[in-house]
Amino acid sequence: MTKVTIYSDGAARGNPDGPGGYGSIIQFRDAKGELHEKEFSEGFNPTSNNRMELLGAIVALEHLNRPCEVDLYSDSSYLINAFLKSWIVSWQANGWKTAGRQRVKNQDLWKRLLAAMEPHTVHFHWVKGHNGQPENERCDTLATTAADAQKTRKPNVDAG
Repeated sequence: MTKVTIYSDGAARGNPDGPGGYGSIIQFRDAKGELHEKEFSEGFNPTSNNRMELLGAIVALEHLNRPCEVDLYSDSSYLINAFLKSWIVSWQANGWKTAGRQRVKNQDLWKRLLAAMEPHTVHFHWVKGHNGQPENERCDTLATTAADAQKTRKPNVDAG
């Protein structure tokens, strides 16, 4: 199975009163072992930062055109904890409600993320944001550019 690393980040300018955007970097090695990188950013209308974090992860996974083993890095503790602390399993078991019986926000995106993950083996990793880590800072720059400029760049990634 092809191994892929995804770095993903989201930004919501004026959270949620400004345009939101996300950025992702997808890294993979080809059959010759050479490292390749695809990066993209996309802007959206006013929304929350959590929606942007989810969309960054979703779209990166949706761009993979074959099943992969994925290491997904994000500075969103909300996104990462949903899986590492099994929140999402609990939400599903409770009919998409939290332990406090509140409706889970962004259900549509969580369900889309689960569907995007389906053909892959995904390992989630949290990285401390805004601390100078090059991968995180590059994603943050992409997300901020998308939010501010509303530009779109979308590759089709043939990982492998």
